[in-house]
Amino acid sequence: MISVFKTASIVYSQNDSVRSYLKNPQLKSLLPDDQWKGNPIGKHKRFMNVGKQFKPTIGKGIKFLIGSNPQKEFKKNDSFQLPVTIDTTFLSNHDDVIIWLGHASFFIRINGVSILTDPVFFESGSAKRMSPMPFDPDLFRNINYILISHDHNDHLDEKSLQLIYRNNKSPEILSGLRMEHWFAKILKNPKVQTAGWYQQYETDTSKIKIYFMPARHWSKRHLWDTNKHLWGSFVIEANGKKIFFGGDSGYGSHFKQTADLFNGIDICMMGIGSYKPEWFMSANHTSPYDAVKAANEMQAKQFIPMHYGTFDFTYEPLGEPVEILKNEKRLNKINAELIILPVGKSYYFQTK
Repeated sequence: MISVFKTASIVYSQNDSVRSYLKNPQLKSLLPDDQWKGNPIGKHKRFMNVGKQFKPTIGKGIKFLIGSNPQKEFKKNDSFQLPVTIDTTFLSNHDDVIIWLGHASFFIRINGVSILTDPVFFESGSAKRMSPMPFDPDLFRNINYILISHDHNDHLDEKSLQLIYRNNKSPEILSGLRMEHWFAKILKNPKVQTAGWYQQYETDTSKIKIYFMPARHWSKRHLWDTNKHLWGSFVIEANGKKIFFGGDSGYGSHFKQTADLFNGIDICMMGIGSYKPEWFMSANHTSPYDAVKAANEMQAKQFIPMHYGTFDFTYEPLGEPVEILKNEKRLNKINAELIILPVGKSYYFQTK
């Protein structure tokens, strides 16, 4: 999610009139042309969701900004803070590992390939980090891929990308259609691949396969560029494991479809926060309840929640999403093993 000011200043909405379709002709697609022509493009050459469209208005944005939050006093006195573990053991081994860095930022190493997702190491625009980075991001070396799910400030951070590029030899950025010019603006000669939904990036497939998959969301970096850049999620396939990184998404049929295409998901990393008020947020972010439904539909074996506790954007208290998730597990409503990671803790998933 971007700042509440920009949320209130949306100029264009998605519409129901498809004008054309777009995909990257250089990349393979999971679906044949008769099933998927490409990402639908609407009025003003803007990307659209499939099915229910996101139609924000300035009025709704203002209502969100000035609306009454029934949990306001609780939030004011809330002392919740994400647990942070300083664990740098991953630097001295080559094992398959996942480390949550807060919000939607992860370090993933699998089959010797090192990946960062939506790296945001500092503040997000005017939003303060409510939990610190667990260690100096200068420690990240030999990064192979950077996955950027969409262009919002809390997922695409210029300062963090520039730091990674200073310390690593040409890591490759994988993102959605029309995102390449962003990276060319802030980095010197970056290696970039942009994909449409259901497309497979060009990688050394003997080591790893990475796919760009659907999400129900939107994009915006400045006042006039709403939905000019494609948003999405990722599936990483390597070492006999299938890892889903959800980026930002509202609940939709695409979760089950992803499971069907990949015959289930081993590790599902999905957002649970920034979901209240639900009348405004549910189109673009899964609540803890929707995330449970989605993880079950994805046939996930392990569920790692994210996108909570790091930035305070919305009405709910910071710790509420994960407490709801714990209760859902106690009620046996989550089929997967629930893995609640402290920020910074090395999770060696192949040894389980």
